[in-house]
Amino acid sequence: MIKILKNLAFVCALGVVLGSCSSISDTEFEVNGVKFKMIAVEGGSFMMGATLGQGKDVCENEKPAHKVIVDDFMIGETEVTQELWFAVMGNNPSYFKSSEENLPVENVSWNDVQGFIKKLNEITGQQFRLPYEVEWEYAARGGKKSTDKKYAGSDDVNEVAWYQDNAGGKTHAVATKKANELGIYDMSGNVYEWCMDFCSVYDSNVCKMRSGSYSNSSEIVRVSFRHSLNVYSRGEYLGFRLALH
Repeated sequence: MIKILKNLAFVCALGVVLGSCSSISDTEFEVNGVKFKMIAVEGGSFMMGATLGQGKDVCENEKPAHKVIVDDFMIGETEVTQELWFAVMGNNPSYFKSSEENLPVENVSWNDVQGFIKKLNEITGQQFRLPYEVEWEYAARGGKKSTDKKYAGSDDVNEVAWYQDNAGGKTHAVATKKANELGIYDMSGNVYEWCMDFCSVYDSNVCKMRSGSYSNSSEIVRVSFRHSLNVYSRGEYLGFRLALH
């Protein structure tokens, strides 16, 4: 069973005149009794990479900061949960399981995620996918509402992230830390999040990951930190969130 609890598109009477109306809005879906929310991200331009807000912790692959233009898109309010994964796939591959907490699904490879998305799209009739790296960072920074925070929504890592110093060596329920400027949770820490991008056109076995995890230091859960891993890799630190155009 699939329910779309709020229409994806809406009509803005002044949009033609003012040119300021986005064609997307926050939307809640329901699959087999499990609800999940997609946050509308209005497109725009931003400085990607080693901006001043990232401080002295930046790595070489974040340099130089450069301007990127992003179209409108939607991104998951939270990481995909074990509950949603089970509703779609009928199993739970996660290492950290709990029937009482809304934990992120983990221990999923990039290829596993593609299988989940294919089945989700068959159920919903939508075109869900992973976010591209530029979309991920734009959303993590707060889109047009960004104030160049070091982490997703704050310069205080403990406000927004489950990471090495506060997670106790495990994942935590989604949306239990402060959201960022767009109302998106856990884009710093908890679990790494697969992105759509391959590392290069010459290597189709290595894909980008973002956010850092519960086991990483504060330097790694920054919004501009970049990492990559083989598409077959699994681990209790590897999860994802959805995107939708």
